Amino acid sequence: MPSWRKTRCWCTEARPRLLPIGLEPSAFRMATRPLAALVAALALLGCTTLSPAAAPPGLDPISQLQQLLPADAIFLGEQHDVPKHQQIHRAVVEALAGQQTLAVLALEMASQGQSTEKLGSDASEDAVRAALHWNNEGWPWSAYGPAVMAAVHAGVPVVGANLPSARVRAAMTDSALDALLSDPALQAQQEKVRVGHCNLLPESQIAPMTRVQIARDVAMAQTVARAALRGKIVLLLAGGGHVDRSLGVPLHLPPDLTAKTVLLQAGPASEEAESAGNFDQIWPTGAAPVKDYCADFSQQRSAAAAASRSKKEP
Repeated sequence: MPSWRKTRCWCTEARPRLLPIGLEPSAFRMATRPLAALVAALALLGCTTLSPAAAPPGLDPISQLQQLLPADAIFLGEQHDVPKHQQIHRAVVEALAGQQTLAVLALEMASQGQSTEKLGSDASEDAVRAALHWNNEGWPWSAYGPAVMAAVHAGVPVVGANLPSARVRAAMTDSALDALLSDPALQAQQEKVRVGHCNLLPESQIAPMTRVQIARDVAMAQTVARAALRGKIVLLLAGGGHVDRSLGVPLHLPPDLTAKTVLLQAGPASEEAESAGNFDQIWPTGAAPVKDYCADFSQQRSAAAAASRSKKEP
């Protein structure tokens, strides 16, 4: 099973399209099951001692989150179309903010340079969306708004971490980005772009799109490093592929910054999760709805080709 079904976010557009690896967020079917119990449990963080290294069977957020500490940053790698992952975002934000250990909430879902820093803790959702230049079509506010507003109401700045759209085209042709990964890592990243697009992309597009992925990881790493505050934690919310230690954001962090990575895993173990070194922890969240993303992608390409032909006809 291709990796994009589980964790990948290979976004190469300013706004994610309905790609199998972009996982169009506007198509989400948001679950309504509350995570009140999880929030309440996480709120105890810091009031109990660290749990043993071997976590009990199943998801135990209290002990698992505690085992990540101390850390300058924690990365939560989600699958964008799994509602429970966004619910976990909010639970973790509220837990860390409640213990006054959350320095900044950084988001893949907003661009570098956008921030709520000048807003008060009583800011409205409209004001927060405006400050972050929120793209609701790409990233449904109904999915991510609860975690964002939890941070704002706690007085924690929320900042965009992703590569601004104005820099995407330049990244595509910047061969210097290739050198930021080892040859094996670069080849692995390119293969994931290739397979993630159902092997339907022309080979000439693989290198440019891989460079955009690397540039996004670099932008997120820069954002986290700038926001780091001694004694507190920067929380980054991003796709699972971005927080992979072997390929993503962690590779581009300063050596003196300690970041811990968590993969929120929907369904069976993914290819990324099979390597123990890729993530510090893996939190299973149950299976995701089955969907044929390759069929959607193929239909998109056919429709785009037909539209292009019609424009050329007299």
